[in-house]
Amino acid sequence: MRRIQLKKSLISSPLAFIYNLALVYITFALCRLAYLFENWSVLSEGFDTLSFWEAFKGCWMFDTSAILYMNVLYALLMLLPLHWKEKDWWQQMAKWVYVLINSLCVIANLADAVYFQYTGRRTTASVFQEFSHESNISDVIGVELLRHWYLVLVGVILIAGLILLYAKPAGKLHVRMLKDRLIYYAVHLVCFGLYIPITIAGMRGGATTAVRPITISNANQYVNRPAEAALILNTPFSMIRTIGKKVFVDPQYFSREELDQIYSPVHTPADSVVMNKKNVVVLIMESYGREYIGAYNDGKGYTPFTDSLIQQSLTFDLTIANGRKSIDGMPSILSSIPRFVEPFFLTPASMNEVSGLAKELGKVGYYSAFFHGAENGSMGFEAFAKSTGYNDYFGRTEYNQDKRFNGDKDFDGMWAIWDEEFLQFYALKMSEMQEPFITSVFTASSHHPYAVPDRYKNIYVDEPGDPNIMHKCIRYVDNALRLFFQTAEKQPWYKNTIFVLTADHTNKTSEKHYQTELGVCSVPIFIFDPSGELQPEWRHCIAQQIDIMPTVLGLLGYEKPYVAFGQNLLSTPDEDTWAVTNSNGLYHYVRGDYVLLFTEQGEVKAIYNYKKDWFMKQNLLGKTGEVEKQMERELKALIQSYMERMVEDRLTVK
Repeated sequence: MRRIQLKKSLISSPLAFIYNLALVYITFALCRLAYLFENWSVLSEGFDTLSFWEAFKGCWMFDTSAILYMNVLYALLMLLPLHWKEKDWWQQMAKWVYVLINSLCVIANLADAVYFQYTGRRTTASVFQEFSHESNISDVIGVELLRHWYLVLVGVILIAGLILLYAKPAGKLHVRMLKDRLIYYAVHLVCFGLYIPITIAGMRGGATTAVRPITISNANQYVNRPAEAALILNTPFSMIRTIGKKVFVDPQYFSREELDQIYSPVHTPADSVVMNKKNVVVLIMESYGREYIGAYNDGKGYTPFTDSLIQQSLTFDLTIANGRKSIDGMPSILSSIPRFVEPFFLTPASMNEVSGLAKELGKVGYYSAFFHGAENGSMGFEAFAKSTGYNDYFGRTEYNQDKRFNGDKDFDGMWAIWDEEFLQFYALKMSEMQEPFITSVFTASSHHPYAVPDRYKNIYVDEPGDPNIMHKCIRYVDNALRLFFQTAEKQPWYKNTIFVLTADHTNKTSEKHYQTELGVCSVPIFIFDPSGELQPEWRHCIAQQIDIMPTVLGLLGYEKPYVAFGQNLLSTPDEDTWAVTNSNGLYHYVRGDYVLLFTEQGEVKAIYNYKKDWFMKQNLLGKTGEVEKQMERELKALIQSYMERMVEDRLTVK
């Protein structure tokens, strides 16, 4: 301690500032190591092929930008050429500004190490909107603090280090400068003058005029796999660069006429179609990834009932979620709107006129209702359901009012009514509806904190050696689904109903196959028709959440034009099916045997043959000839059409 104090005594004001910023760099680096170790199973794949020097440059650049942004106030307090700022009270104020700001950076980085498991990317500023109406968020944080106590300990140590190792201006050099005002002001004016351009360059990510301010997507140039971009980034930077960001910008790749020839989201049914007014039930299963389902994994799974249902359904080789969060799932599944750049819910475009299954079928006499067992208003689901045409919403409030059930005794204590009870409520409420109807339910039990009802705690348990705490929840939810269909098949509407089952997104993974760019988006998508009119089949093609709306409307013979960014899988040849996702500043466009990676700035990053190279290790950029050019052209048209329609409020057929 004496040696530390001795070193500190030789530090002048500008040197103290540099020394303290160096401490922050070290802190960011240690947070990154914690981030890596917490998510080693995902980030370690291909980690040995990363160029250390390239990764170091990327980390340095993004950390520099974040540190300079976050410490602007501290820099002014330390470098302003005012001699009276050397008073003890001023320096104490500067110290605690420094400690507070950089402690928040530590907390953000370490907390995001946990949240990455659910999103697969660094958290952006939209997280505050996403959870702004959640009353139980403090409970969630409390559980995670206990579960990840070691990260809490790391955070405490790092913050304590910032306090104990902080250096104040002191020593002989400092005293001499204070006595000689000419030297003092000359040194501080030079330091302050140098600080301004250096900071601007550091924030932008470069000093030349050709350099644009760096964004999240720039991290991809330092890694081999998009998932690794989260390791190069830091959470403060990701949040800063997305505050107030203009989400949708028309890239103007094509003229309007050329664009419509390449791609259009307007679906116009043939004059010969005949409407078949079957009921539609859309089951959106929370976190119900393909990894857990035996039918998709040669029988290895935790969902015997779901497996049996898939054998009687229409399903597909590759089934993709268009987002990584629950708020991405609803627009994708019910309105055929994928997540591009930011969750649609949280953008100004959410105020546009929006269509969807409920609104379109409402035009031809369908009643519609949305069900979610959480507190009414949770996650913005009720607002979205209303804006897309649902007549009614049934949440925890309506469940508690139903005398056939136990009300809040069936609440899981954290999120919602347990799935078993709520799905029974769902099945019986549909028997009170006038046909035809379109209903959707969003389940909740296969979620943090990975609990099951007390009566099942000795049945669905964490198996010895099982690395994934989701599995017991998945087994419980699969049984709840079995009981739902057991009740549903006794109802008068059952045989006249089309069932669609998918998930909002994936969750914790333990299989390497599902930790890749496509694996983390692999959710079930299948359609079950108990009447037998839709033949069970395993189609060797690609399907995505945004295909559900046009496929269901096509199956019903819907006669009106509508806007949907997906495709009708029933009328699309297998070789022409495709899927698109957007994460970490990259679009992933899947078609045929290939996946094209395309930046938000309009550049092709890579192309892989995912069927032969699932882990995307061999970049075929420039080696696939017309395939790459055609995929780039199609994706550009899709992006432009999406952006234009968001900006111009053209998400419906006027």
